[in-house]
Amino acid sequence: MKAATWFARVAFAAVFIVNVQCALSFALFPADFAGAYELNGVAGEAAVRGIGIAFLMWNATYPAFIVAPQRFRVLGWVILAQQAIGLVGESLLLAGLPAGHDMLAASVTRFIVFDGVGLLLMGIAFACMLVVDKRNVLKYGA
Repeated sequence: MKAATWFARVAFAAVFIVNVQCALSFALFPADFAGAYELNGVAGEAAVRGIGIAFLMWNATYPAFIVAPQRFRVLGWVILAQQAIGLVGESLLLAGLPAGHDMLAASVTRFIVFDGVGLLLMGIAFACMLVVDKRNVLKYGA
């Protein structure tokens, strides 16, 4: 059971670290990213900074799960749901972009790839943890 729990911790922590790095980059250095989203000026920087702040809010669920995945199992489900919502939303966003927005499409595609890989990694790790927990309950009782 310890190995499965640690696998879940590491998988969720890896996604968390990349998410927070991205969030802080957007929040602290929005001018570096505004152009990739076809934004400019004060309004563009504010929009990117706002996305960074939203990313930080979105990641508030991760630390408790990473520290105690058995105790906060429900947060694992919440995090997976958040990741799936991001993946679906970004995919719909990309599908709705008209031709001629190549830099914007590439930026959205990077998020899709990361969220897809993150969802897969965390999903596998979480499933392993649940399977091991279920086996232990069946073998040893509650």
